[in-house]
Amino acid sequence: MTEIIASLGDIARRYDVLLCDLWGCLHDGIHPFPDAVAALQAFRTAGGRVVLLTNAPRPEAAVRAHLNAMGVPTDCYDVIVSSGDAAQEAMLAGLVGDKVFHIGAKADENFFTTFSDDIVQRITIARVPLDQAEGVICTGLADDRVETPDMYREVLLGAKARGLKMICANPDIMVDKGENRLYCAGALAALYEEMGGEALYFGKPHAPVYELARRRLAAMDGKLPVDERMLCIGDGIATDVQGGMAEGLETLFITGGLAGPDIPLENGMPDAAALQAYLARHQQSPTAAIGFLR
Repeated sequence: MTEIIASLGDIARRYDVLLCDLWGCLHDGIHPFPDAVAALQAFRTAGGRVVLLTNAPRPEAAVRAHLNAMGVPTDCYDVIVSSGDAAQEAMLAGLVGDKVFHIGAKADENFFTTFSDDIVQRITIARVPLDQAEGVICTGLADDRVETPDMYREVLLGAKARGLKMICANPDIMVDKGENRLYCAGALAALYEEMGGEALYFGKPHAPVYELARRRLAAMDGKLPVDERMLCIGDGIATDVQGGMAEGLETLFITGGLAGPDIPLENGMPDAAALQAYLARHQQSPTAAIGFLR
């Protein structure tokens, strides 16, 4: 039975490491959430370690720069791990060839130019037109403010006709940016699979991004984290919760994010009946649930 809690402090003593999502948990894409920042700072002050585990399709350095520009304090986390990092590893290992066609925004150009020190560059990647490509890299829509996945049917059909595999650098279907919901790379990958194409995923809920998180945690002090003392935090039932559970980790579901329209809050706490109905519908059972991270 999922435990409804009032604050992270109610259960924090059980854990040494938090794997915390960004969008919908620490910020809304525009502003950080002060209560969430304070909760993570308190956890670190008590001796815990915080990994910001994000499905952003960008390398760690770009995520860090974005958080700095947004005003997220650096003392609320220890390390950043992005699905972009994990997808870069797959690309540089040649998983879809060395000539790739990119679907994504200009803001994602750094996916091909900026690599963390622990990302091994095994091959050289060339970005080419679709008719010359050996594979597809999808970091998102070119303009997620106005575009929808259906607008990409023609290019996806072209990739499918050539039998190209797609690396999806962000499995999220959508995110909330302020008051707006925007489509992500996962929506394009899902459409590609519906067409019969093959998509490969490297963010939550898939294993590679968790493997990278463990590796970066171990690199901090030479010790592997104990799974029983790790907690995954996020508002994505099919990404943060499902991914954490698949890894054998305990999870804290933030109900006021993506699930907000389905799970009303009462005095800041998720309605118990609505929460259980939502979890039953999605066949997931997080360890605990909270309206917003605090």
